Amino acid sequence: MRIIFMGTPDFSVGIMEAMAERGHEIVLAVTQPDKPKGRGGKVSCSPVKEAALRRSIPVFQPKKIRDPENIATLREHRPDMIVVAAFGQILPEEILSMAPYGCINVHASLLPKYRGASPIQWAVLDGEKESGVTIMRMDAGVDTGDIVAQKAIPLDAEETAGSLFDKLSVLGASLLCDTIELIESGAAVYTPQNHAKATHTGKIEKSMGKMDWTLPAETLERRIRGLSPWPGAYTMVNNKTLKIWKATVCQNASGAQKAAPGSVLDTKEALVVQTGDGALALTEVQLEGKKRMDAAAFLRGYPLPQGTVL
Repeated sequence: MRIIFMGTPDFSVGIMEAMAERGHEIVLAVTQPDKPKGRGGKVSCSPVKEAALRRSIPVFQPKKIRDPENIATLREHRPDMIVVAAFGQILPEEILSMAPYGCINVHASLLPKYRGASPIQWAVLDGEKESGVTIMRMDAGVDTGDIVAQKAIPLDAEETAGSLFDKLSVLGASLLCDTIELIESGAAVYTPQNHAKATHTGKIEKSMGKMDWTLPAETLERRIRGLSPWPGAYTMVNNKTLKIWKATVCQNASGAQKAAPGSVLDTKEALVVQTGDGALALTEVQLEGKKRMDAAAFLRGYPLPQGTVL
């Protein structure tokens, strides 16, 4: 099958490569334009572009996919199907209806739950017990199209957004390839979503990483995992940024409920901090300008007296 693939981040790469390995012809990889990255402002390209170039797949990087000349470029490639996985732009009707086998989306949630830009992070942030992938026939709405296939997986107790991202990319690649075969054979079933059960997610902002110690310990522990690796959870200590990579909820912390939220309760084996409800043991941290390390090693080099307020 002749496929135009549209995607941008690492999540999309394995999906594109799986289709190529199944024998589909990726006639064009459409991805976001190159952009400056990091402190030096060096221009970098998307993971999908890098992967496409390795496979000698033509790359197209429109700033606005809905511009008439860009739609015309897609049409010139005569796709049988368009596959979208975390592309990053809203597609107009002219593209959605362009290919005979439709425009198919790989979405990293069990729709209709967690529509929108950040379903992976919010599944962890909300403490979900499972997540999964949905293959959907796209329509004019945002993640509102008919469901063609779905598969769920359980979330580990220590699941991070990063680890779930990797799992769902692999799951999505396999499920998509199987679903393409069903669509091509005419055996696919298209099930409308129950819009009344829909939930929506917005973009993850860097500011969300700042720890609000008045929140419950369980909420903050999920925040650390849900925002890992980006933007990462952090707090301030003596006017320096302390990034928090791992933490556990303390059931019986000494001094808990007696100190103000953000107060250091204990530094014997971990950095134990009072929260709005319970205490949180920070077990892996990174002080600005330093490497990532376990909390015990950090405290040996940067001792914090009990009562210090983060």
